[in-house]
Amino acid sequence: MKYFYSIITVLLFATLAFAARKHLPGKENIHFFKGSWEQAVLEAKKENKPLFVDVYATWCGPCQMLKHITFSNKEAAAFYNTSFINLSLNGEEREGTAIAARYSLKGYPSLLYFDKNGKLILYAAGYVGPAEFIQIAQEAFKRLQH
Repeated sequence: MKYFYSIITVLLFATLAFAARKHLPGKENIHFFKGSWEQAVLEAKKENKPLFVDVYATWCGPCQMLKHITFSNKEAAAFYNTSFINLSLNGEEREGTAIAARYSLKGYPSLLYFDKNGKLILYAAGYVGPAEFIQIAQEAFKRLQH
């Protein structure tokens, strides 16, 4: 059983390394806001945009896949960079722990979508590929219309 976990770990890291290398030429990334939750909400109000929050853990394999594959996808990055104020928080440090507790997050990664005033409109969890990531954002926009 010990060897099984070792093989899985090696395969996961090999996949991440390949994905990161694959996306290097012309690499586009989601641009995450540098500041606190409160500052991000103020920026969302100022720019009249909804807020996307990625809550992750450093030890989380699916979080790393999301970062290296989905967040670096050209179409997903362009969509999120123009449509949202994006914030990334470690759910096990500082204000990330408060956000994780406030919204009763069950695991990582957690993808939270808020209106421009900081009201939660959609919550998704787990790794998603670029196409599904864009679909989730489109669902968040639909909910904003109601």
